[in-house]
Amino acid sequence: MPHLPLLSIIVFLPLAGAVFLLLNGGGKHEHSANRVRWFALILTIIEFLISLKLLTGFDSTTAAFQFEEKYSWMAGYNISYHLGIDGISLFFVLLTTLLLPICILAGWKAIDHQLREYMIAFLMLETLVLGVFCSLDFMLFYFFFEGSLIPMYLIIGVWGGENRVYAAYKFFLYTLLGSVLLLLALLYIYFQTGTTDIPVLMEKVRTFPEEIQEILWLAFFASFAVKIPMWPVHTWLPDAHVQAPTAGSVILAGILLKLGGYGFLRFSLPMMPAASHEFAGLVFGLSVIAVIYTSLVALMQKDMKKLIAYSSIAHMGLVTIGIFTFTTLGIEGSIFQMLSHGIVSAALFICVGVLYDRMHTKEIAKFGGLVEPMPRYALYFMLFTMASIGLPATTGFVGEFLVLAGTYQVNTTVTALAALGAILGATYMLWLYKRVVFGVAGSKELKVLPDLECHEILMLLPLAILVILYGIAPDLILKPLHVSVAHLMEQITPLRQAAGGQE
Repeated sequence: MPHLPLLSIIVFLPLAGAVFLLLNGGGKHEHSANRVRWFALILTIIEFLISLKLLTGFDSTTAAFQFEEKYSWMAGYNISYHLGIDGISLFFVLLTTLLLPICILAGWKAIDHQLREYMIAFLMLETLVLGVFCSLDFMLFYFFFEGSLIPMYLIIGVWGGENRVYAAYKFFLYTLLGSVLLLLALLYIYFQTGTTDIPVLMEKVRTFPEEIQEILWLAFFASFAVKIPMWPVHTWLPDAHVQAPTAGSVILAGILLKLGGYGFLRFSLPMMPAASHEFAGLVFGLSVIAVIYTSLVALMQKDMKKLIAYSSIAHMGLVTIGIFTFTTLGIEGSIFQMLSHGIVSAALFICVGVLYDRMHTKEIAKFGGLVEPMPRYALYFMLFTMASIGLPATTGFVGEFLVLAGTYQVNTTVTALAALGAILGATYMLWLYKRVVFGVAGSKELKVLPDLECHEILMLLPLAILVILYGIAPDLILKPLHVSVAHLMEQITPLRQAAGGQE
C-alpha cells in the first residue's frame, strides 16, 4: 500500500465513473434511470470512504506536502504531474467528497430529463475540483481550475430554471475573464523561473522585485476575487444560485466559492507576501463593503435562494478579511469559516430545494406555518439557520469568532464593521425562518405538506451532525491545520514585522 497512488485514485475515480456512464448508461426506461442514479450514488459514497484514508493517514506534525505523486508530464518544458496535500487542502478534499453523494441525492427525484448527462456533469465536476485542491504543479492547477467552469456551466444552463441560459453565460463569462489575467501571470512566472512546480515557485516568486510582485498579485486577485466572489464582481452569484437546480446550488456554494479563498492561501500569501501586505487595505475595504452591503440587500429579498446567495457573499467577505489579517487566528478562522460555510450553505440550499420540490416556488411570501405539517423540517432548518448566524456550539460561531479575534489584533475598525455584518446576518436569517416556519399559512396546501422523506433526511442528517460536532470540538479541524498555517505564517510574519517597524 505505500506506493498506492491514493490521490490519483481519489481525483480520477469520478471521471472513470463518468466515462462508464457515457458508454453504458443509455436507455430511457425507468429501470435504466434508476441504475444511473444508484451507480452515481454508490460511486460517490465509495469515493468519500476512500478519501477518509487521507484523514486517517495524515501526519499533523509536519507542514510538508503529503501523499505526494510526481511524474514527468511535459519533461521538455519542466512541467510535471504533481499531486499532494497539506493541512490547508486536506479538509477541502474531504468536504468535496462528502457533498457529492448529497448532490446525487438532491437530484434523485427532481431530475428526470437527461439524467445520465446530469450525473456525468457532477462526476466530472468532482474530478476537476479535487484536482484543484491536490495540484502541486501550477499548469495542472490551472487546467483543473478553469475546467471546473464547464460542467458547472452545463448544470446551470441545462437543468436550471427559466432564465438558466442567461445565468449560465453570466457565470461563465465573469469567471473566465477573471482567469485570463491569471493565465498571463502564470506564463510570466514560468518564463522567469523555468518551472511550474508550486513548492519551488513558493520560494522563487518571493525573490521577484516588489513592483513585479504587485502586478502579479493583482492578476491573481482578478481571478480569485471573482471566484469567491468579492464585491463588486459578485453579481453573477445570485443569478447562478436562483437558476441552478438544488444540487447545483449545493456544489456552487459548498465548494466552488472556496476556490478563490484557497487560491489566496496557496499562492497570493506565500508567493507574494510583500504585495499581499501592500494590498491588505484594499481587501479589507472590499470585504467590509461586501459584508454590510450584501447583508442589507439580503434583507430586501423575496426569493429564498437569492437571500441565501447574498448571505454567502457576506460570509465569504469574512473569509477574505481573516486571510489578510496575517494572523494565525485570522487565517485559521478563515479556513474554518470556509469549511463551515460549505456545510451550512449546502444544507440551507437543500432546505430550500425541499420546499421547491413540493410547492414549485421559492418566494418567501408563499410559505408560512410549516412547523405544524413539517416539524422535522422545521428542526433541521432551525439548526442550519442558527449555524449561519453563528450560534455558539455550531460551526458558524467558531469560524466567525476566530476571524473577528484575528482581525481585532490588527484593525479594530474593520472588526467592528465585520461584527455589524454578523448582526445583520442574524436579522435576515431569523426573519426568513420566522416567515417560513412560524408565519401564517397562506393556503390549505401548506397545511398538508408532507414532512421530510428518507432521502431528504439522508442529505441533511450528516450535515447536521457535522455542524454540531465541529462546533463543539473544533480542534478536529484546527489541529491538522496548525502546522501548515504556522509554516505559512513563517513566510509572511517577518515581512509584517518589518513593515510594522517601518511604520
